[in-house]
Amino acid sequence: MNSLLIDAAFSRKTPRPPVWFMRQAGRFMPQYWEIKNKYSFLEMCKTPEIAADVTMLPVDLLGIDAAILFSDILVTGEAMGGDLSFTQGVGPRFANPVRNAADIDALETNCVHKLQYVADAIKVIQQRLNKSIPLIGFAGAPFTVMSYLVEGGSSKDFKLTKLLIHNEPELAHRLLAKIAKVTIDYLNMQIAAGVNAVQLFDSWALALSWDDYSEFSHRYNVEIISKLNRKDVPVISFCKGSSVFAPLMADAKPDVISIDWNVDLKDIKNRLPNNIAVQGNLDPHILYADKKVIKERIHRLFERMRGEDGFIFNLGHGIMPDIPFDNVKYAIEVVKEFRY
Repeated sequence: MNSLLIDAAFSRKTPRPPVWFMRQAGRFMPQYWEIKNKYSFLEMCKTPEIAADVTMLPVDLLGIDAAILFSDILVTGEAMGGDLSFTQGVGPRFANPVRNAADIDALETNCVHKLQYVADAIKVIQQRLNKSIPLIGFAGAPFTVMSYLVEGGSSKDFKLTKLLIHNEPELAHRLLAKIAKVTIDYLNMQIAAGVNAVQLFDSWALALSWDDYSEFSHRYNVEIISKLNRKDVPVISFCKGSSVFAPLMADAKPDVISIDWNVDLKDIKNRLPNNIAVQGNLDPHILYADKKVIKERIHRLFERMRGEDGFIFNLGHGIMPDIPFDNVKYAIEVVKEFRY
C-alpha cells in the first residue's frame, strides 16, 4: 500500500507530503454529475456500489494518496430518528427538528445497525482499492450534528442551537451525549469494516466562543476519540476554527489536527505536541487562480514545512463545486512531483 498518509499521520518521515482533499469526490467533477443525475444524494450514500463508484472517482482520475468514503456527516442524525432529506440548492433538511426534551428523548442511540450500508460500502471500496492506498472513514462531531438537528438544516447564525446551549444547557448535554454514543459506535463500525484512518468533522465549531467550544464540543470529541478502537488507525480531528482551537483539540489526543487557512501552519505545528501531525492548510480559493499561482502557493507552504515530520497536504476546507477540475488535478501533480 502507498502508506504516505498513514506514515505522515503517525508523524513518521515521508519523502514528500501525502495529498488528499476534503470533498475530493464531489460536484467539481463532471463524472460525479453523471452519477448524481441518476440518483438522489441519499440513494448514492445508501447504495454500497454507487458509494464505491463515487469514492473511486478521485482515485482513478486524480491519483490522490488516500480515498475518503463517500457519505455524509448527517447519516448518524438520520439513524437516530431524524427525517433527513437533501434538496438541490437548499442542502440538508430535518423535517422533525429537535427542540425540546421530548424530542431529545425520542432519539435512538442503539441504532448503528441502521448504518450497515456504510460498512457494506467500505468493504466494496476496499476490494476495489486492493490495498493501493488507504481509505479514510469519517463522522460528524456531536456539536455539528446537533446544530443540524436543532436548526432543521443549515444555518448562518446557529441562533436556535445557541439558545439551547445557553438557556437549557442540561438539555443540550443530553442531546450531545446521545450523538456522541452513536458516533463512537459508528466510527468503530467503520474501523471494524476496514477503514485505514478516520476523520471527525466538526464543521461548525467556529460558531462557538472558546468557553462554549470547550463545554459543548471539545468534551464530546475527547470522549469519542478516547473510545475508538484506533490501533494502527490514525484519527484526524478537523474543525473550521482549528487555527483558534488547535491547542484545545490536542488535548483530545488525535493523531492529526486538520488546520484551516487562517494561520501559519509551521507556527501552529510548533505549538502542538511533537506526536500530533498537521493536515492542511491551503486556502481552497487558490485553486481558482492561475496554475503558476497554485504552484507557487503550494511550494511556499512546502518550503515553510520543510524538515517537519507529520504533515499531510490538504485544503483548509473542502473543494468548492465550481473550482476547475484541471486546476485540482494540477495541484495534485505539483504535490506529487515535490521532494524534500
